[in-house]
Amino acid sequence: MTIIDEVALPSFDLSGRVALVTGGGRGLGRSIALALGQAGAEVAVAARSAPQLQHTADEIAALGARAHVLPADLAAPGASDRLAASVRERCGGVDVVVHAAGIQARKPALEVGWDEWQSLMAVNVSAGFFLSTALMRTARPERLVARHVFVASLTSSIGVANTSAYAASKSAVLGVVRSLAVEWASLGVTVNAVQPGYFRTELTEAMFADPERHGWIESRIPMGRTGTGADLAGAVVFLASEAARYVTGQAIVVDGGWLAS
Repeated sequence: MTIIDEVALPSFDLSGRVALVTGGGRGLGRSIALALGQAGAEVAVAARSAPQLQHTADEIAALGARAHVLPADLAAPGASDRLAASVRERCGGVDVVVHAAGIQARKPALEVGWDEWQSLMAVNVSAGFFLSTALMRTARPERLVARHVFVASLTSSIGVANTSAYAASKSAVLGVVRSLAVEWASLGVTVNAVQPGYFRTELTEAMFADPERHGWIESRIPMGRTGTGADLAGAVVFLASEAARYVTGQAIVVDGGWLAS
């Protein structure tokens, strides 16, 4: 047998790379943006709230990394193309894009209206798909967007009551990931997802405000606690790095063992 590959572990260092994070003003998006900056990347954060984005950018700058604020409503028609043009103008190009923007609707299926369904699909599925394709369409051949990371959900894999529209959107995310991964693999581009379990964020605070519900959730997690932003960020940094150069079309579940139990 002949060993034909190098033995050294590929680097997790993101120095010299530009990362774009949607939903970077709060919650898991903010934690991901900070982690990418800590790993050495220049980070552009995009979302609707400029003040929240600026706070994240200031935190990234305090880590010694460059940061950019790009306000954008990704659910608006043409927003993905405009954001792709803005980040290219500001940063010269993008090496990593993380689609962390998302919205939730917790209600029985019989109460979900058409407009609410369309909003969930627009933010959770369409925005990421059209941003990734816009970035690839406008990238220079010598600098393709090498890493695309989507944020899916446990509801991409299991049924949870009162989340039908959200679950449909997050299930669709995995279909997008697999298709783009196959389509762009020959270019050396990877497309993956992370599937967070139960994390405390602005989107889930109402659920955790119910002591009974909170207690039941934690009792079902083998690790005995809900996740933190740092728990998810490590998986994203891995997928954004050279260490994951041969990983594509995959979803890394970060749930403290929920799905395994």
